[in-house]
Amino acid sequence: MKIGIQMYTLRDLTEKDFKGTVEKVAAIGYEGIELAGYGGLSSDEMKALLQRIGLKALGSHVGMDRLKEHLDEEIAYNKAIGSTYLVCPYMEYKSQEQFRETATILNEIGEKVKTHGLQLCYHNHAQEFQQFGDLFGLDILFNETSSDNLQAEIDTYWVQFAGHDPVAYLKKYKSRCPLLHQKDMADDEKKSFCEVGNGIMDIPAIIEAAGEIGVEWFIVEQDSCQRPPLDSIKMSYEYLKKNGL
Repeated sequence: MKIGIQMYTLRDLTEKDFKGTVEKVAAIGYEGIELAGYGGLSSDEMKALLQRIGLKALGSHVGMDRLKEHLDEEIAYNKAIGSTYLVCPYMEYKSQEQFRETATILNEIGEKVKTHGLQLCYHNHAQEFQQFGDLFGLDILFNETSSDNLQAEIDTYWVQFAGHDPVAYLKKYKSRCPLLHQKDMADDEKKSFCEVGNGIMDIPAIIEAAGEIGVEWFIVEQDSCQRPPLDSIKMSYEYLKKNGL
């Protein structure tokens, strides 16, 4: 597995200095970045930046509105920079029917994405663990889409936040989970975000399971940081390198 960073973690820094922040990510040792916006750079500028500093654009988080209304632009940009994955990062749900409707939309988008040599994935939070009989909402999304058209980017923190076992859930979607998001959960009442290896999650077991199921990219994402974000992502990277990645 390769170690990537979701750039949303560094959003306050990239807003001020996108290129300089990406250079600092490379200096820490990360192999790839998952984009959450393009910092105002053209695809040619982004490609040149990443080639110069030796980083891979592994994928991009793209909101559902962009996926529905500007898919061709997103495909063209990501193909140009050598990215592999487009990821739907967030949805809200009020009913079982809404999960089914979303599955239909994602399947159609994913089919088109696939024809251009890219892969559509879905990134979960906790709301997808609403239960309908013996199924979670997230299961509906995956059960009612083709695995060719939609794969998983499991965020293990949110699985645990919702009260479930991240390792068991990863294994449920073996061979369908090329991307994994990892932060850690602080031992406090709020279940605060913290650096990987500094909380209560069983990170070694997650790393082992990720290897078993064929995860390609182990992606650090810390939604908010109590330390300077670059310090936080360095701590997470160093922990992962010392523990099997």
